[in-house]
Amino acid sequence: MAQWVVHKFGGTSLADAERIRHVMTLVQERGAGTAVVVSAFAGVTNALFALCARAARRDEGWRADLQTIVQRHREVAHALLSTERCASAMQAIEQEATDVADLLRALQVLGSHPEALDEVVAGHGELWCARIVAAALGWRFLDARKVLIVRTSELGPAVDWQASNQNLEGWLGDDRASPCVITGYVASLPEGTPTTLKRNGSDFSAAIFGALFDAREVVIWTDVDGVLSADPRRVPEAVLLDEMSYQEAMELAYFGAKVVHPRTMQPAVERNIPIWIKNTFRPEVKGTVIHRASVAPAPNAPAVKGFTTIDEVALLNLEGTGMVGVPGIAERLFGALRAVNVSVIVISQASSEHSICIAIPDAQAELARETIERAFVAERAQGHVSGVSVQRGCAVVAAVGDAMAERAGVSGRFFSALGDAGVNVRAVAQGSSERNITAVIDQKDSTRALRAVHARFMLSDTALSIGVVGPGLIGKALLAQLAAQRAELKKRAHVDLRVRAIASSKHMVLADDARLADLERGAPVELDAFARFVRAEHLPHAVIIDCSASDAVADQYASWLRMGIHVITPNKRAGSGSIARWDAIREASRATGARYLGEATVGAGLPIITTLKDLLHTGDRVRAVEGVLSGTLSWMFNTLTSDTPFSTLLREARRLGYTEPDPREDLSGQDFARKLVVLAREMGRAVRLEDVVVEDLAPGAPFGAPLDELVLALRPVDARLRELQEAARAKREVLRYVGVIPEEGMPTVALRALPLAHPFARLQGTDNVIAFSTARYDAQPLVVQGPGAGPEVTAGGVFGDLLRLAAHLGAPV
Repeated sequence: MAQWVVHKFGGTSLADAERIRHVMTLVQERGAGTAVVVSAFAGVTNALFALCARAARRDEGWRADLQTIVQRHREVAHALLSTERCASAMQAIEQEATDVADLLRALQVLGSHPEALDEVVAGHGELWCARIVAAALGWRFLDARKVLIVRTSELGPAVDWQASNQNLEGWLGDDRASPCVITGYVASLPEGTPTTLKRNGSDFSAAIFGALFDAREVVIWTDVDGVLSADPRRVPEAVLLDEMSYQEAMELAYFGAKVVHPRTMQPAVERNIPIWIKNTFRPEVKGTVIHRASVAPAPNAPAVKGFTTIDEVALLNLEGTGMVGVPGIAERLFGALRAVNVSVIVISQASSEHSICIAIPDAQAELARETIERAFVAERAQGHVSGVSVQRGCAVVAAVGDAMAERAGVSGRFFSALGDAGVNVRAVAQGSSERNITAVIDQKDSTRALRAVHARFMLSDTALSIGVVGPGLIGKALLAQLAAQRAELKKRAHVDLRVRAIASSKHMVLADDARLADLERGAPVELDAFARFVRAEHLPHAVIIDCSASDAVADQYASWLRMGIHVITPNKRAGSGSIARWDAIREASRATGARYLGEATVGAGLPIITTLKDLLHTGDRVRAVEGVLSGTLSWMFNTLTSDTPFSTLLREARRLGYTEPDPREDLSGQDFARKLVVLAREMGRAVRLEDVVVEDLAPGAPFGAPLDELVLALRPVDARLRELQEAARAKREVLRYVGVIPEEGMPTVALRALPLAHPFARLQGTDNVIAFSTARYDAQPLVVQGPGAGPEVTAGGVFGDLLRLAAHLGAPV
């Protein structure tokens, strides 16, 4: 016999004459040893089943509907075939349509439609399609009912291979290689009664005939490019898989992925026939080959091939102290469920045998609960079984891959991805083959969970839904930096930063691609709605970046963190405001795992908080912290000369974007004091803002005043600072506004004259500097120095926190 290749085309590929012509171009040059298995035209099988139901209701409309179906085939035949071939094909089809009409009249008389008769009627869709395609190609036509014999079984139709092989040999005769077109979906029972192969029957037909022909390969043509790593409707970044093993394909199909059904693959699996999944409409795409796995996966093979979910699941739990060590409990449980046809999707049992947890279709939840309660009524009465609990509204998310068994840490990555996305896991199961990991979760988290695990294994980008509050100087600079780097980060580090919401004090814009230009036309700001939009169900991670200086916005942090939204901010109000609010923020972060990142609250882009945490977490003892932490005042004192008054420098600092929105915050030392409070709290000290002893550089100057009024109020300060500077210069010293957190006592902020040899004397521009004196850094403090003011620098610090968050979430940045 020739080395055959079996091609299967579904109804979508055969919707009309134009598509059938396209199919013909794919196969007609392949010649000898080619078999084409076809389904019915799109929608015809369902339409024929509907005719049976209509006839059983004694609805005469079935007659017109049958003629409509025949007319559709007539139109396709006229479009594709020569006059002679069309007449021949339609003669056979019209005769078979007469037979179908006789069956439908019988159903009309019966007033019911037995499944066996439904299947006889429905199978004609494949017959009629195959006749037309065979005539169009000029190939032999094989009615599968003449060859394929199946027996009924609990698991569905079972092929009688011996009888089917004999029938095929008889049909082929001496012509062992001529191409042919075969009806999919249909078969015959041993007594000769026509039947069908049930669900996925045409794919099953292709695998069966692949086995009967001892084919080199089976090609299933669909409307997708192949098997994807996840459902592209839920994970748009899903990637096409070049290959997968039979076992991987079966696992994914079991958990709901749109792959070839496991039963369909079995004939090919048993004979080691590769199955290709290809796109009818994009034949140039290689597609996916499903084949026997190698003994050991290649070292560079991905640990996980794909992810999938099953929605509308219920979690049922049977527990009790009387179950421990008692044989037969599981058998009784599953036997009772089998008796009422409840399908069990996932099984999870604690090693203590105290409980058995199963996932079942949500629609069967009440039936399952009532069945189990009846099965264990005696044990419940005696207190050996405490009860049966049911959790509705669940979903199953599964990871599948042959290489999982060879790689350490796969489970850890899987569950950490779910945890980082704020997804609560209710039950877990893993087969001994280690080919899949399964978790039962809340259905509302299904899409977010799928995207999170898909991204964590580098099958797609780590996507962050971002909301930005406060599009002032820092916010605008940050948005510009994000826009400039987004494509590069997506390409290089697989991080997808999506700015989906922007809010000012008055307006907000909520959109998948939120733009600052649309803000003034946006809706009135409502922070609860803003947060809900950012916390998108279809994206695994959400972060709100607060670039404002608002206490009201800081009041929202704990609530956002409890929602699983990460918070990044240069806003010092949260870290230096009420201790109760700060404690609530920390507690919310600990409870949900959502991160609070505020590196830019102290040193703009400098790693000051990170350095302090590293010292503390590694066991060092911080004895004192000193620093110049006002980039504004650092620049002003670095620039101050006898010819340029301090008040004039304030106007220039404001123009350059170095000052706080209210420059009086800088001059009063309040901004500096807030930074010291933030650091003291990171050190575990319950310091309040009012505890900091601050030297006000402009006592009496009003807060919130216009810049001109504030400059005018600083004129008396000009003379005083000029005198202090001249006195310092005479001693070879410089003026610096310095903050100190001593080991004991309260923090202070004051103007000091420092010798030129002091590390703080060598500052330039907006430099901040901080010195950590610790048990380890005793003889010489650890010094961190760099620019500490300006929207670009501060925005860069915020961006750095965002990338640290992305790295925490699994991105390779």
